[in-house]
Amino acid sequence: MADWAWVTYTVLEVLIAVACCLGNVLVVCAVAVGIHDCFREPTFCFLVSLAVADFLVGAAAVPLAVLLDGWVNLTSHQCLFLSCVILVLTEASVLSLLAIAIDRYLRLHMPFRYKAIVTQRRTLLAMSICWILSFLLGFTPLLGWHNLSAAGHYSTNTSSTLPSSSQCTFLSVISLPFMVYFNFLGCIMAPLLVMTLLYIIIFWSLHKRLKNSCPQAQALLLREKKLACSLALVLTLFAFCWIPLHLMNCLLFLWGPQAVTQGTLYTGILLSHANSAVNPVVYACRIPKIQKAYCQIWKHLTLKLNCFTRNESIQQAITSD
Repeated sequence: MADWAWVTYTVLEVLIAVACCLGNVLVVCAVAVGIHDCFREPTFCFLVSLAVADFLVGAAAVPLAVLLDGWVNLTSHQCLFLSCVILVLTEASVLSLLAIAIDRYLRLHMPFRYKAIVTQRRTLLAMSICWILSFLLGFTPLLGWHNLSAAGHYSTNTSSTLPSSSQCTFLSVISLPFMVYFNFLGCIMAPLLVMTLLYIIIFWSLHKRLKNSCPQAQALLLREKKLACSLALVLTLFAFCWIPLHLMNCLLFLWGPQAVTQGTLYTGILLSHANSAVNPVVYACRIPKIQKAYCQIWKHLTLKLNCFTRNESIQQAITSD
């Protein structure tokens, strides 16, 4: 790839990383500070889990994606471990989205038993299970499904064996069969299909209930529908941003490195990372409680800034006198 294209890619990655970190810290603050009893509402707990995963994409996955592109010389096992960290964060996002879909399904189909079933303790347990599974699935290559030879050397998908101190790249250690069969089909597509089915059931059920309910119940159902639409949009954006990169991996696996140009591959990587920066904007535009919390945080910061500016002016006036 040309030098100018590489510089453009790196600059865009830096901007995405900054947006991921700032936007998702704001989401966590908005939910924790601006929403009363937020941790008693399972959906917002899982949104915080998703925001933490998105924050870590900006703080860890994006820097690692840039470094693990031949910028650093690491031992093969160090390279494999850091590459697995990127996979862990993808799994955390998928499982958080799945938990949100299951929560909305239970809320709609078990309204009278919902609070008894989905307690705060069980919600925290579900979040913990999501992250534990993310680590187990993300670090699966460490158990043997990788490109390292028995001696611990790189054995790339497309070239001969390289020394263990050679340049570290993601696909020099992560096996394409693993990325296609296990990561894409098993850990991405299977949960996405389950979530799609759940949201279809949710919207079909809401549509039927809205037809046959009284005006008071309709208002509640419409709020449920609006929130479900917002969460379904988050899911759709995830699929739109991540599936192209995985389809490129499929092409590389089936037809080799000539099937996908380097520029196209980098575009897919940028799109997948951008998903973590877009989610906070979706929350701000589509979820009223988070909208309100954003406004409260903004007003608080503005008030603090005005007080600080006023104090500075008073001190300068006293000093000049």
